[in-house]
Amino acid sequence: MSANISRRRLLLASLALGLPGIGAAAPARPLIEVWKSPYCGCCKDWVAHLTENGFTVRTHEVGDLDGARRKLGMPERFASCHTARVGGYLLEGHVPARDIERLLREKPAAVGLAVPGMPVGSPGMDGPAYGGRRDPYAVLLVQRDGRSTVFEQYR
Repeated sequence: MSANISRRRLLLASLALGLPGIGAAAPARPLIEVWKSPYCGCCKDWVAHLTENGFTVRTHEVGDLDGARRKLGMPERFASCHTARVGGYLLEGHVPARDIERLLREKPAAVGLAVPGMPVGSPGMDGPAYGGRRDPYAVLLVQRDGRSTVFEQYR
C-alpha cells in the first residue's frame, strides 16, 4: 500500500471517529443570541466584534429590552444596551469576545458576564467616534444569588 493511501485512510478514519487529527476542524463555537434595540449602533458594532472573533450571532430586535432581560434572568442592576445568551450563560453589555471564550472554557457556576453601562473603549464602544478614548471598566461574573465578582479588568 502506498504512503498516500495510508495517510488518506488514517485521515478519513480519524474524521469518521471524531478524533483530532490532520485536517480536523476546530470545534464550532456555540451560537450567541442577542436581544437589542433596532436603533442601537453600538450593539451592531458589538455583534461585528463577535463575528470578527469567530462567533455566529443571531439578533432579536426588541422594543422592550428591559422585559427581555428580565425574562432571560439577568438582574436589572447589571443593565446595558443589549442582552445575549450563549452556552447556557447570559451576557450583558459590551463583553469582549476573549472573556466569552474564557467563560465557555472555564464553565463557572454563574448567570454569566456583564459590563454594566456602556464604557468607552469596550468592544462596540471603541470606534473612531470616540477619538481613541478608553475608560477603565470591569467585566463582572454575575453569580446566581445576584452578587458579582470581577472576572476581568480593563484599564
